[in-house]
Amino acid sequence: MDMNVSALVEAICKEITNNKTNSCSGEIPVGVSNRHIHLCREHVDILFGKGYQLNVLRDLSQPGQYACKETLTIVGPSLKPIENVRILGPEREASQVEISKTDSFVLKVKPPVRESGDIKGSAAVTIIGPKGVVRLDEGCIIANRHIHMSKQDGETFGVTDGAYVTVDANSGTRRTRFYDVQVRVSDAFRLEMHLDTDDANAAGLSNGSKVQIVKD
Repeated sequence: MDMNVSALVEAICKEITNNKTNSCSGEIPVGVSNRHIHLCREHVDILFGKGYQLNVLRDLSQPGQYACKETLTIVGPSLKPIENVRILGPEREASQVEISKTDSFVLKVKPPVRESGDIKGSAAVTIIGPKGVVRLDEGCIIANRHIHMSKQDGETFGVTDGAYVTVDANSGTRRTRFYDVQVRVSDAFRLEMHLDTDDANAAGLSNGSKVQIVKD
């Protein structure tokens, strides 16, 4: 075969291969996040009694984060309660309730899709505890799709804190591509993509499933 023809064939084959595998080689584990509650100190006191200390049930994948033994009930305008909603620690400066879109239909609330902690102007919800009730005028959100990673991971993937990427989910039973996935980079983080139950179920993903960032 003529050398020029051979080189052309090789280049075409390489291009086809690249198009089929246009994702970063590094795999990112998935963590599926069910509905949960973050509480400030003031609201812990109201819901459980003055000075109450939340009890650790198990550590979560992100360092310093943990699931508490305690659960609460949340209620919206529908007056249909969702019970046994897990509290996640440690305590925060402001209370926050994270639910799925499906949950919002049950509660009849309209939470925005937000980064965790961005609760200004978000939906109202009522939290019921064993000792009291807290009405949040704002604080109910649907968490955005996001990836936690260390600074070293950020360098490896070529992304910076706050960037938005596209992610291929090919390890589930229903191939899916997620757009507008926010990257959060900090040495306090461990590599993991967080999806709520709606997104995970739609793609057939579970805890430990692997996804990949799509190259530009």
